[in-house]
Amino acid sequence: MSANPFHLGWFLGNSYGVHGWNQQWSGADGGDWAQPDLHIDLARAVERACFDFLLLEDSVFVPDSYGSSMDFYLARALRAPKNDPLPLVPLLAQATRRVGLVPTISTSFYPPYLLARLIATLDLMSHGRVGCNFVTSTAERAAQNFGLDTHLEHDLRYEMADEFVELVTKLWDSWDADAIVMDRERGLFVDPAKVRAIDFKGRFFASRGPLNTARPPQGRPVLVQAGNSPQGQAFAAKHMDAVLCAVGTIGEMKAFRAAMRAKVAATGRDPDDCKIFYVIMPTVGESTEEAEERVKRRQAGRKAAPEMALAQMASLTDIDFAQFDIDAPIGELTTNGQQATLKRFLKQGNTLREIAQNYSYSYEDLVGTPDAVAAQMAEVMQEVGGDGFVFQGNLSRRFIAEITDGLTPALQRRGLVRTAYEHEHFRDNLLAF
Repeated sequence: MSANPFHLGWFLGNSYGVHGWNQQWSGADGGDWAQPDLHIDLARAVERACFDFLLLEDSVFVPDSYGSSMDFYLARALRAPKNDPLPLVPLLAQATRRVGLVPTISTSFYPPYLLARLIATLDLMSHGRVGCNFVTSTAERAAQNFGLDTHLEHDLRYEMADEFVELVTKLWDSWDADAIVMDRERGLFVDPAKVRAIDFKGRFFASRGPLNTARPPQGRPVLVQAGNSPQGQAFAAKHMDAVLCAVGTIGEMKAFRAAMRAKVAATGRDPDDCKIFYVIMPTVGESTEEAEERVKRRQAGRKAAPEMALAQMASLTDIDFAQFDIDAPIGELTTNGQQATLKRFLKQGNTLREIAQNYSYSYEDLVGTPDAVAAQMAEVMQEVGGDGFVFQGNLSRRFIAEITDGLTPALQRRGLVRTAYEHEHFRDNLLAF
């Protein structure tokens, strides 16, 4: 392995939802969307390629923010229907042995005790391979599904999230690692001296504790976060083990890394203990020409259907972009949703049509044969610094194979990524380098 190897992850957008129902190379996946088979194949593939983790995105509402209607989203299976990804985790754990599994939960709606118990259970079941991706949720409709008239204010959501993580961490710590003694001679399964109440009373949450299951094998399951707002970065700096950076340029990557590491250091933590992963969507072909042709087709598709990007952004920001003239200059807008995402979106052009054509949720300037893209990834990491990349893209078994069986071996041949797992636990593999 090279002197500066990097980590790999997979970000599964739309998670346990519909993938490829009207696309080539997706087989029966659209019709079988509620079955776990595609996800199990993905988990096995990323483990075969020695990825650190598979992250399962989630949301808890049917959007209706584009055109003030659910129609567009339902007709195109955009963010709905979508199953809860948490029941997938035991199935994925059963099918794999080393890869980390990271479901998403909302700190705005999940009871902390329930979450702490659930994640501890999954970590015990998987022998220490589970993480948790914390989101605060952004949509008004999501809040209304949980009894709120309007969603909590953006900064307040992060104050709640901060207390949420503090509480679940205390619950995981309510059992000592050696509390289970199983002493047959004394008839003692758990040493009572090693389990304690936490009596937590905060501004938003309270819990007596202790947890009624054992301490997770990792002590604290791996904590992941993807918010890019100043509040999201501050939250991540204090608590997270890994942070996703979803930007479109090298300059943005550098700026994010510098800001994030400074904030981590300011909390008293070692910046190397908070791994930064850049979200990428490479285009791999058997030749440079084939890869470039695929990029052209994707760009033509975006140009022909700008409403797809506008509807997606509407669902993240609660702004109905259908109300604006798509060819008129768009001014500044504000949101109680994903604020940093909206800022990046509006910088991509003067009109909504331009913005929809130019905007991406990841770094896409990685195009060519597997070996060429591997070299490009090495150059990017050399320039920006950081800890790893997270792949995303329209899910099909073809795309999975291109990344895990085509690109990853090229990275391994260059000594850029691991060829075997060093440790049993997810956390230890993440912090191995």
